[in-house]
Amino acid sequence: MSSTIINEVRRGFYLDSVALMRFSRAIASLDGIEEAALMMASPSNRQIMADAGLLDATSDGAEGGDLIIGIRAVNAEAAETARAEANLLLDTPTGAQGEGQSWRPKSLRAAVKARPDANLALISVAGDFAAAEARKALRRGLHVMMFSDNVSIADELALKREAQSLGLLVMGPDCGTAIINGTPLAFANKVTDGDIGVIGASGTGTQEITCLISQGGGGISHAIGVGGRDLKDEIGGITTLMALDALDADPKTRHIVLISKPPAAAVAARVVERIAASQKTFTVCFIGAESWQLPDNASLALSLKAAAEQALGGRALFADFQAGALAQPAPAAKVRGLFSGGTLCAEVQTLFKAAGEQVMSNAAIPGVLDLAAPADAHKIIDLGSDEYTQGRPHPMIDPSVRDQALQDAIKDKSVGVILLDVVIGYGAHNDPAGHLVDSLGTALAGDTLIIASVTGTDADPQNRRGQITKLQAAGILVAPCNADATVLALACIRLNR
Repeated sequence: MSSTIINEVRRGFYLDSVALMRFSRAIASLDGIEEAALMMASPSNRQIMADAGLLDATSDGAEGGDLIIGIRAVNAEAAETARAEANLLLDTPTGAQGEGQSWRPKSLRAAVKARPDANLALISVAGDFAAAEARKALRRGLHVMMFSDNVSIADELALKREAQSLGLLVMGPDCGTAIINGTPLAFANKVTDGDIGVIGASGTGTQEITCLISQGGGGISHAIGVGGRDLKDEIGGITTLMALDALDADPKTRHIVLISKPPAAAVAARVVERIAASQKTFTVCFIGAESWQLPDNASLALSLKAAAEQALGGRALFADFQAGALAQPAPAAKVRGLFSGGTLCAEVQTLFKAAGEQVMSNAAIPGVLDLAAPADAHKIIDLGSDEYTQGRPHPMIDPSVRDQALQDAIKDKSVGVILLDVVIGYGAHNDPAGHLVDSLGTALAGDTLIIASVTGTDADPQNRRGQITKLQAAGILVAPCNADATVLALACIRLNR
């Protein structure tokens, strides 16, 4: 039986990508709907929708400032019902959805007029338009956080150079997490206020470290995201160096944590030189780097947990957690990691590699095999990568992205342990643990061990303790952090040998 595909083009109708992802998830969950997406009609988004089988001739005239509703359903009746629901969501004032006031400015100029005291703009538009909006914000004297991705590296460099000349920060593009003066932005958590500053080229890495510091009795002054490309040669660490200057000059900040994949050598030299010039102390966590030459006021951490412990002055986190006491013999020798957080995925690879285990990943760190390599190894997968999210929301927004991969891992007789992250906080799904338990269903009665950790705090909207309780009640082993979950997984497979 063939599917029914319908499109509707809303001319000149803009809504930010996070809201559209949420609406897409809601429509895709309706009865009879195979797939659905609400997207701005940029060329890259149109390609994503085409690849997902969501476009028909109705959308041919859509331009970048238009919004496309794309629905694939089992029949015409289901498709039309979903179309009506999509339009209802789009036309309902934001205040009626409980997200704030019913009026929102539709341009940056109107927003600045309404809030002349604001000093930061969060840009969440299609990548084709993000650079132009960021430039407008800079020229109005605003710092910029660019949640948008698909921005060219040439545009990123030009924006950061202009911002630098104006004494303003450009965080991003593809900056998913920041905490400024205690305010969580995009995917971030409600953490304790304090004297530790964080500079992160990684969203989930920043979330994990800020949450661990908060759980360990410390607090965060600011967490400044820089975007995943800032420490590449082409950009030269412009925002990282400016963030270092800002936190170094901030009397509230005592210690600074820097999180990134290993930077380009020339950029690293500039960063290390700037660290050495500071009177403050630093923790440097270059995920995947086994050693690094640092000045006396800085120390290298090989994991996110170790970075948090160093920032807390050497205080051990979760000292009562004993992996050996909790470990169970795994029914098979391999671990399958299914992660929504890219840096959490990288941390697991680092710890497996340090333990002498052969590991492969679609987002491999240095020294780890590519997922396509012909090898019998543990597979640690980043489900937030493009190949899993094209035409779909990120798994932190829509945890169903992980459902099929989870079922496949359960059916694989070589897999004895499934290792998962559950990331909560602002912007994330309202109950990822509940969704995970529901998606597993009767599979929890099987032999495969499932180990998880929850990144977040009890002050987050989803409540970390409540999420842990749901997982444990379903028979999932829960470790206090991602690094400890990895240690537990290793302990379980070694009992199998």
